[in-house]
Amino acid sequence: MIDALDIDLTPVVAEQPDPVLFATVSGAHLYGFPSRDSDVDLRGVHLLPAADLVGLREPAETRSRMWDRDGVEMDLVTHDLRKFVRLMLRRNGYVLEQLLSPLVVHTTDAHQELAALAPGVLTGHHAHHYRGFATTQWRLFEKTGELKPLLYVFRVLLTGVHLMRSGEVQAHLPTLLGEVDAPAYLPELIAAKAEQEHGGAEVDHARVELDIERLHVVLDEAQEGSALPDAPTVYDALHDFVVRIRLER
Repeated sequence: MIDALDIDLTPVVAEQPDPVLFATVSGAHLYGFPSRDSDVDLRGVHLLPAADLVGLREPAETRSRMWDRDGVEMDLVTHDLRKFVRLMLRRNGYVLEQLLSPLVVHTTDAHQELAALAPGVLTGHHAHHYRGFATTQWRLFEKTGELKPLLYVFRVLLTGVHLMRSGEVQAHLPTLLGEVDAPAYLPELIAAKAEQEHGGAEVDHARVELDIERLHVVLDEAQEGSALPDAPTVYDALHDFVVRIRLER
């Protein structure tokens, strides 16, 4: 299995047509349940020239590249800074997890500055993101019976609960097991996922369904009692940041 921290993205970053402000590892490696055949999801931000955004042509605000390294699929997706910040302001927990991922493979001062602003976009409404993601993954689990979407359900619900209670974005499922009251069988499921990316889930379906329903209630209660604000508090600061970084490049 590739160690996500050992990925050398220097050649990939260097050949991008525009500066890359950061690239981090997301997906199963970030969530704490990669398997031997997991692909490596790399996410980040690039910076378009100002002329591309004020002219008549429509720029590519999102870029992606896939390639193979030693038999492992690598997937790099980056958004232009303005688009990424707009996603941050839309209560999108997914991009915040990318921004704050501890698995950093390329960084800049702008990355650190943006990460420092991230707490100011967190709101109690981010619970909707995690609730909706959990519902989608539960439907996928019921359709396929695979372990992967089931772990995603638990991961996003526990991330949502932890966020509502602490104001901290924590996407690593093994860490969350020690922070939030979670079913005792989850470590076994994480270990099983390590053996096969698309293996079936050998679980008591009725018991799992009850546990999922309970965690939905816990998330609802955590949202109701959360000290997080109703709206972002750093809109102006993010606007100034995007303008300044664009003009500086």
